[in-house]
Amino acid sequence: MKFIATDVSDTKQKMVDMATIQQGKPGFAIDPYFYRSHVTYQAELENIIFKSWLYAGHISQIAKKGDFFLFDIGEDSIIICRDNKGQIRAMHNICRHRGARVCEEAHGNRRSFVCPYHGWGYGNDGKLKAARDMHNVDGFSVDDYALKSVKLIIFQGMIYINCDPDAPDFEKPLSNIATQLGAYDLENAKVAEAKTYRINANWKLCLENYLECYHCASSHQHYAKLHTLQALAHKVKPINEAMWARADEVTGVTGIAKEYYGYYNDSAAFGACSYHSRYALYEGFQSGSKGGQPVAPLMGHIKGYDGGAGDFQMGPLTFMLNYPDHCVLYRFIPRSITETDMELVWYVNGDAVEGIDYIKDDLTWLWHETSLEDEFIILRNSEGVNSHFFEPGPYHPEHESTCYEFITWYLKALSQVKLS
Repeated sequence: MKFIATDVSDTKQKMVDMATIQQGKPGFAIDPYFYRSHVTYQAELENIIFKSWLYAGHISQIAKKGDFFLFDIGEDSIIICRDNKGQIRAMHNICRHRGARVCEEAHGNRRSFVCPYHGWGYGNDGKLKAARDMHNVDGFSVDDYALKSVKLIIFQGMIYINCDPDAPDFEKPLSNIATQLGAYDLENAKVAEAKTYRINANWKLCLENYLECYHCASSHQHYAKLHTLQALAHKVKPINEAMWARADEVTGVTGIAKEYYGYYNDSAAFGACSYHSRYALYEGFQSGSKGGQPVAPLMGHIKGYDGGAGDFQMGPLTFMLNYPDHCVLYRFIPRSITETDMELVWYVNGDAVEGIDYIKDDLTWLWHETSLEDEFIILRNSEGVNSHFFEPGPYHPEHESTCYEFITWYLKALSQVKLS
C-alpha cells in the first residue's frame, strides 16, 4: 500500500468546485487532487462505483446448488451464490444484527451462512433462518432481516451486479453487442485461468492506462508487434479494411465486425456502458500469444481466423479482448484510495482440455506479461501525479480519446454530487 498525505480541510464543496474547474479545461489530464482526495474517493464509491454495472463472475464458478464466491469492492463484500433452488443471487456480506461478515471464505459451497459473532443463521437464499433468543423481542420477525440483496443480471453466462436498488436496465444496452459477443459462446465457455493483480495506485490511473494505447508502442513491445490498435487509425486503415471485408465469411458469424459505441457519455444510462469494435492484428498473426499463433481451439461459433480481435466494454470498469481461440476479460475494482484490483480472466472453449488442447502458460503469457508491464508504468505514473509539482498536460486527440471520454463522464458525475 502507498501512503499519501491527507488534506484535513478537504470537503464535498471543494470536490465539486474542483470538478467544475476541471471541466473548464477540456482536453487536459486531471488535477492531482482527484487521485489524493479522501472525500473524492468516498464520493466515487457512492456516486459512481456503487451505481454502475460491474462484472462479478461467470456462472461456471457457481455451477452447483450452494456454490458461492465473494466479490469485494472497496471495503465492501458481496456474496454471489446459487441457492438450494438453483437461483443465482447477490447479497451484501453483512449480518443484519450488528454488521459482522457472515462469510469469510473466498469461495466454496454452503447450505447456510452463519454469523460468527452472535450466531444469526441465513439460508443460501439470504433469508434469516435463526436468531438466537430474538423470539423474545416484541415485534421481531425473521422475515424482516434477510441479507440485503444486490441487483443482478446474467448475460451470456457472465454475472453483473449493481449496488443501486434503482439501477437502470443493463440487458438492453448489452443486447446491442449480443451478436458479436455471442460468437464466442461465453455461456458455455471455460474459465482457464483468473489472476488478480493488486496495483498500489488509485483506480483511475489503472483504468486510464487501459483506455489509451498511446503508451503501447513504448511500453508493450510484444503487444505492439501484434496489434494494430497501437498505431494511428490512418496508418493501419488498409489492414483493418481487409480484415473487415473477410470477417463474416472466415469466422462464419454474420455481423461479427459491426461496431457499437455506447460508453460513458454515450451510454444508455449511467453506469450501463456497452461497446464493441473489431480491429486487425498485423499480417501473419492470428491470436494474442507469444508468437501470434493459436493457443487453444476456436471459441464458440467461430469457424476460422480472420486476423481480427473483438474489443468489448460492459459497464464502466469491465472490458474484453476476444481472439478467435480465447478471450481475455479485464476488470478494475477500487480497494482503497491507493489500491486497485486488476483482475484478468482467460476464457477458452468449454470442451477444451488443459494440457491437451491448451497449455495454460502459453495461453496467459501475453496478457500476464503485459499486465506486469502495466503495473510498472502505472506505479511510476502514480508517483508522478502525486507530486506537489505535477502539472497536467494535454491528451492526444486520437490515442487518448477514450480516456478523455471517461474523464468527462467522471467529472460530470462528481460535479453533480449533492452537498447535503
